Amino acid sequence: MTASPAVGASSWWLADALASEGNTRPAHPLAGDVRSDIAIVGGGFTGLWTALALRTRRPDLSVTLIERDICGAGASGKNAGKVHGYWTTLPRLARLLGAERAWEMARLGARAQAAIGAFAAQCGADVWWREGGGLKVSAAPAQDAALDATAQAMAALGAARYARPVAGAELRDFCTSPVFRKGLYFPEEATVHAARLVRALRAAACEAGVALHEHTPLRGLDAGADGCRLAVPGGSLTAGRVVLATNAAQIAQMAGLDAGIARHFMAFSSYAQMSEPMPEALAALGWTSPVSIVDARSFLHYARTTPDGRLLMGTGSGPIAYGANVEARAMTQDPASFARCARGVGQLFPGLKGLPVAARWGGALDVSSDRFPFAGTARGGRVAYGLGFSGHGVNPSWILGQCLAALALDESDDFTRSPFCTRALPALPPEPARYFGGCAIRRAILACEEAEEHGGRGPLLARALAALPQKLNLTIGTR
Repeated sequence: MTASPAVGASSWWLADALASEGNTRPAHPLAGDVRSDIAIVGGGFTGLWTALALRTRRPDLSVTLIERDICGAGASGKNAGKVHGYWTTLPRLARLLGAERAWEMARLGARAQAAIGAFAAQCGADVWWREGGGLKVSAAPAQDAALDATAQAMAALGAARYARPVAGAELRDFCTSPVFRKGLYFPEEATVHAARLVRALRAAACEAGVALHEHTPLRGLDAGADGCRLAVPGGSLTAGRVVLATNAAQIAQMAGLDAGIARHFMAFSSYAQMSEPMPEALAALGWTSPVSIVDARSFLHYARTTPDGRLLMGTGSGPIAYGANVEARAMTQDPASFARCARGVGQLFPGLKGLPVAARWGGALDVSSDRFPFAGTARGGRVAYGLGFSGHGVNPSWILGQCLAALALDESDDFTRSPFCTRALPALPPEPARYFGGCAIRRAILACEEAEEHGGRGPLLARALAALPQKLNLTIGTR
């Protein structure tokens, strides 16, 4: 009798990472009243990169990091492990900020890609770093225009070498699918084992002298003129500066610090499933390279393989959270989203339909109002924050780690002067308009895209609602 796949908030990545690392020294919960120069809240990619950057920049300062669960239990350990910077979105950045600032962000993304690759090579752990590039495909006639427009815009920006159109036999050399019509190949992209990377960063932070306390949730933050006091179940942590790096969970924290900042972010959710090993089936598709694949939907399907021959399929189409309610069951346990993952396999890779599934999971995404991450400060500079990764966090978390370290130290550098810290974000509507409007538009876009995949058009009302964000000049929820 075949066991049912694991389904829940935790990911296959984390279970495998913990099993592979064996006995690890526990990071005990914070107890008593502790003082530190800088406190970091959040033990995922962003918090750990920030901690390492702080220890590199100012080894004389004490750094204490608290994590409510264990490092890797949050969004970082659920990530698909697709690693790339901003060449894939350079045209959209150019429309938002102008070509010069867009290139600035893309170059920082290239620096991040090199830094993460170097860490993967030197950390002493097998984090499955593989540089195979990324492929964006059109899987329906309605998706062709998006790829054509991106290719043309990249050429106009002088960046054609970062996005190469592929079709025909060249496309089939990556992977054979009856629905792949054309593609764009982005050579920069790599893949990584997300949770093993988090755990390797955890080990590096401890070795660098960061005081780490897991199972230590933040219960309250009082940022006064004489410093910051963080209340935790076993005591308190007092620090001169605080860095908030909890991503989607941070939306509630930001609302408490500055209601205006909270209007720049909202929480969507993403769902994924991991197959059992099936290297022969993948080889039958010709998918033997580590290239990862996404389609050109707005609520895209994303897929990648692993060194042991598994297929991960995910969908960015999960439910939206009301306000800061990122802990809602719908953000991790939505049956319709799990079903869309399974249908995505059948749609893109019909030969793999019904593949054996090892695990399924979901989680909240912190989406900024322009869909790019942002770092800044509150309470007179005493609290630094970074969030808004919008489902694309492995590469940018290194960038925001540098931004947050510099902000916490009052330093001015390439990172704090970049658009990651200086651009203005549009404000989203207040609740409940944001939630109910977002839900209506999400349903409309899903209806249109699912109809288009079968050669049709969405209902008239759905098409009108799906077009509304673009007509209102919004950058979130646009097709």
